[in-house]
Amino acid sequence: MKILKYILLLIILAVIGMTVYVATQPGEYESEQSRVIKAQKSVVFSYVNDYKNWEDFGSWKDDDPNMQFAYSDTTIGKGAYYTWKGSSGEGKTETVFEKENDSIVQKVTFSGNEGKSYLTFKDTVGGTKVTWHSKGKLGFMDKAYAVFKGGAKKMIGTMQERTLAKLDKVISFEINTYSIQVDGVVQKSGGYYFQQKVTCKISEVQKNVGLILPSMLRFFKDNNIALTGSPFILYNIFDVPNNKASFSVCLPMREEIFTAEGSDYTSGKLEPFQALKTTLKGDYSHGKEAWDKALAHIKKNNLSENKSGSYIEVYVTSAAQVKNPSKWVTEIYVPVGQAAATEVIPSPATGTTSTSTTTTTPPTTPKKAVTPAKPVVRETQVIE
Repeated sequence: MKILKYILLLIILAVIGMTVYVATQPGEYESEQSRVIKAQKSVVFSYVNDYKNWEDFGSWKDDDPNMQFAYSDTTIGKGAYYTWKGSSGEGKTETVFEKENDSIVQKVTFSGNEGKSYLTFKDTVGGTKVTWHSKGKLGFMDKAYAVFKGGAKKMIGTMQERTLAKLDKVISFEINTYSIQVDGVVQKSGGYYFQQKVTCKISEVQKNVGLILPSMLRFFKDNNIALTGSPFILYNIFDVPNNKASFSVCLPMREEIFTAEGSDYTSGKLEPFQALKTTLKGDYSHGKEAWDKALAHIKKNNLSENKSGSYIEVYVTSAAQVKNPSKWVTEIYVPVGQAAATEVIPSPATGTTSTSTTTTTPPTTPKKAVTPAKPVVRETQVIE
């Protein structure tokens, strides 16, 4: 009986001793890890800046396969966030600051404690150096868990190191696995489309598409508008010397619709046209190479590029459908022959329509506006 009492006393003393030890551990942590990712800086930044991708390269998913994630409507840029629930608790990570292709600052909340993460992206030999600096506070249970992991700094540092290593592996495969195929001259069907026009730096094109497209799709859903094909981009200006792009993010629809005066959204109509079709399978960062191959094919085969026509990218399989960049499919259409585009813009105030010509340019050669020729061939199909 005395032996049992001694054992019980030893256990109580051990618990008290451990409690005191944990309680006296530092209540704050700070850790920094870096890794060179074998990809260009803009590619790495864009991938990390989208929270939909964090589930794929975060090491925490390896430790807890049943961890559940939820995302904000917009997963890119300032204000975007994701939450998680797992065996070790729940938390939230939110972007509070970003500088394009340079840095991201996050507020991290876990088990009621707040922390900050600072991610920086620098060009270096062999790729992009990503530095991840984290600091914050720990609650009692977090400190207890950290004790068994060799301390908070080691625990956080190991997590950062494993995550950056996985990011390197994922990007090396997902971003660098791609193919480009010139499919030949086709007849591109036309139809009505819904659009939001954007003017921005060339480097910010895909970011703006990622921000705008979800809200447009939500607008279609909320207003019961049927989507008749894949989203697409209609280029107007791609001015490389001045780093300026002007384009429309478009959703194809069966009938023309009208919006309120001053709305960001307007309707348009794309006439059928003849085009050289090129298919990119893989991440959008290879888009320039795909455009270059298409234009080189036109020159090599003595095709007549119609520079007053419609230059289009169609997102057949996009990030909204498949998370893996290596599986994305983008179709590029460069107008050839005499076909061109005429955009029909409704007048919200009167409900009537007025016709104006739309001048488009490929992402290689800026040009002045010209009046497009009338299309030779017409189709009644909607954009596919």
